[in-house]
Amino acid sequence: MELSDAEDRRVWDRFYEKFSFQPSTSPSKWPAIKEPGASVTWSLATLPDEPDYERPDRLVAIVEQGLSSCVGPSGNLFALDWQHPSYRFAPQEVGGPGQPAWPLSPYPDGDYYLFLTEDFRIGSFGHPWEESLCLFGEALLDVAATELDEVLGLPIRRSGKAVGPA
Repeated sequence: MELSDAEDRRVWDRFYEKFSFQPSTSPSKWPAIKEPGASVTWSLATLPDEPDYERPDRLVAIVEQGLSSCVGPSGNLFALDWQHPSYRFAPQEVGGPGQPAWPLSPYPDGDYYLFLTEDFRIGSFGHPWEESLCLFGEALLDVAATELDEVLGLPIRRSGKAVGPA
């Protein structure tokens, strides 16, 4: 369900405040959010060059499955698309056979894409200009981080701090 203008403003205002969101195309202002303590951020820079989209498709599936498992059979998520309509939806009612597609992709395609639980404790933040994806919340990291490491390689940040070379 598309959020009303009033609810859209409330959700975005809450996100701006909780995550100190500062949108920018300038690398000096990245990562654009204050990444939570329980977070991991990966680079997406290698994905667009793939002709068969195998890894991007796998990334989307991992994040969607992880978010779905975190909200359970009756929970909802917000899907936020910066400067565009945003949504509240039940992940168990989308993406399957005969169901509508997810309202957005976890892969940021030209704008910031976010998925958030209604309490904002678990979610994903896709940054289109940094070409990165941040997942946050212990429950989501527990079910998705290892598989994303396999698809995307080692993270670039953990808990908002740069990860050095291995």
